[in-house]
Amino acid sequence: MNLQESMEKKYTEILNEYMRNQSEQALYAAQQFSRLALEKKMPPEEVISVQRSVMQELMPDLPEEVWHSFDILLEVMTAYGFAFREHQSLLDTQKELKNEMEIASNVQETLLGTSVPTVDGLEIGALSVPAKQMNGDYFHFVHDGDHSVNVAIADVIGKGIPAALCMSMIKYAMDSLPEYRKDPSAVLESLNRVVEQNVDDSMFITMFYGMYELRGHILHFASAGHEPGFFYQHKEKRFLDLEAKGLLLGVDKDARYRRYEQQVEVGDMIILMSDGVTECRTDEGFIERDTLVSFINEYIELPPQEIVNKIFRDLERLQHFQLRDDFTLIIMKRTK
Repeated sequence: MNLQESMEKKYTEILNEYMRNQSEQALYAAQQFSRLALEKKMPPEEVISVQRSVMQELMPDLPEEVWHSFDILLEVMTAYGFAFREHQSLLDTQKELKNEMEIASNVQETLLGTSVPTVDGLEIGALSVPAKQMNGDYFHFVHDGDHSVNVAIADVIGKGIPAALCMSMIKYAMDSLPEYRKDPSAVLESLNRVVEQNVDDSMFITMFYGMYELRGHILHFASAGHEPGFFYQHKEKRFLDLEAKGLLLGVDKDARYRRYEQQVEVGDMIILMSDGVTECRTDEGFIERDTLVSFINEYIELPPQEIVNKIFRDLERLQHFQLRDDFTLIIMKRTK
């Protein structure tokens, strides 16, 4: 007995039972038949064909119009079967891609992972949250003993896996240039050459690189087109833009970057961010930098990590808990 004959026999028993007394047992048997059809990979049109064959055997005297209706149903289910199988294939592909993205995201987190250093006299708070699975932002700290704390924050113009791969390249390029770490302009110039030679022309990177000198409490920094940060002067109770000019990484291999300096006093704060912070989009449009300053000012007496966390929650709430861009915020505060 082939599959078709076997399925028709089972279906005949089920249909006979249900036609006699409409029992719950027959309905349950029909559900089991459906599962069996799926196991045997029977398309919907073949199930209709089984129904028609069994009906012809049990009720051969049905009007001709009824059999014509089965022809229509068979055509409908044939088209439905093709569409359903295509839909299922797309779902399987989507699930596979999602699993690969999760793996890639975990790999990215491992590759780009950095720890916030614990430094006497300097409190640091940092948070980076991707808008989607892969993060187009990146930050990194290097603590050179008692001499300095180096900080980098970057944003790829482009998202997804290409951005993640680009960030991995940047991270390892930085690790290979330890001799330049104390000169932010030299770091950016070296990374710019790497990006220009190895990254697709459609992708660019903004980056801020700073070296905080622990003994003299001076921030040496340079920027490659990155979002300007803030500098909070505790004594004057005011915020200044931490501006630095420089071309995006990857545009011109011969680009030069200027080195800037900022003296840091007790209570002063260095506030670095990606454009996902300043370009937070609400129902009314982008928030102004003054609005962001007001948020920071509200929590100014808290430790840096608490400030960062609270600002993230506030901006997340403004966007109805749907981030539209990657969020990265770093605050460094001199405490003594």
